[in-house]
Amino acid sequence: MLGFIAYRLGYLVPVLLAVTLLTFLIASLLPGDLAHAMLGDQATPEAVEALRRDMGLDQPLWWRYLNWLSGIVQGDFGRSFRTGEPVLRAILARLPVSLELMLLAEVTALAISIPLAIHCAANSGGAFDRVVTGLAFAKLSIPNFMAAILLIYLFAVELRWLPATGYVPLDEDWLGNLRCMLLPALTLALAEWPVLMRVLRSDMITVLQEDYITMARAKGLKSRRILFVHALKPSSLTLITVAGINVGRLIGGAVIVEYVFALPGIGRLLLAAIYTRDFMILQGVVLFVATGFVIVNFLVDLLYAVLDPRIRHAPK
Repeated sequence: MLGFIAYRLGYLVPVLLAVTLLTFLIASLLPGDLAHAMLGDQATPEAVEALRRDMGLDQPLWWRYLNWLSGIVQGDFGRSFRTGEPVLRAILARLPVSLELMLLAEVTALAISIPLAIHCAANSGGAFDRVVTGLAFAKLSIPNFMAAILLIYLFAVELRWLPATGYVPLDEDWLGNLRCMLLPALTLALAEWPVLMRVLRSDMITVLQEDYITMARAKGLKSRRILFVHALKPSSLTLITVAGINVGRLIGGAVIVEYVFALPGIGRLLLAAIYTRDFMILQGVVLFVATGFVIVNFLVDLLYAVLDPRIRHAPK
């Protein structure tokens, strides 16, 4: 297992370097003068030139990248040119909100999709299977912001069970925090469960046709044990892959959801950076999110090896 981890880490390092390079080029290769864009049309030439010196824009591109990368390695993501706040501090202050939102959304999506997929696979072609599959296709056509508006109207306006906007920190009131996060998490989960359900259903239908499943049935094992013990585990590899990839989808969806529900997360920080042309914040958030996405997929690779030992013993 240690050899497998070392082998995967050998791929992780160049990928992370590529992520830093692409993130740096986002702001560096934009058309026009970056300093002029940040200061606005009313900026004087002296102010533009001073900002260019402060940002190091008068230096060669490769040198700026190396300086920026050395700062990133030391934990220095730079400072916001609008507020003067360190970029890393701004990200870490809002990270718990986004992590909690994505975790609740992923857990909710899995809690919905796994039981439905198992029941649909066990009764493939039946009425329940057709209804759930049709609902999954229908849900895929509804964007996140529309689902958010519908949930707000139902649970906040009509039923008045949950707040429409706002945020309560977890360390202040865990129940109030849960009430604030429930609708945003449900919005993202409703967008994710159809994909997870369809993937697991398809793989489980294939696994249930394997010879060892037939043997288990011939031995008289209960259907519940066959489904949850013998069929679910080998059917979960693709599900884990999609769940890992969905981290990127959750991040993209969280940007809209955090804005709609007024959550102080990374998504709102990213939007504010775009609106105010704060490219240091924008660059830092993109790098942080992209690095997290790469690390999550690395952990997914390790989970493969735990679920299927043949993977870690496969020839490299």
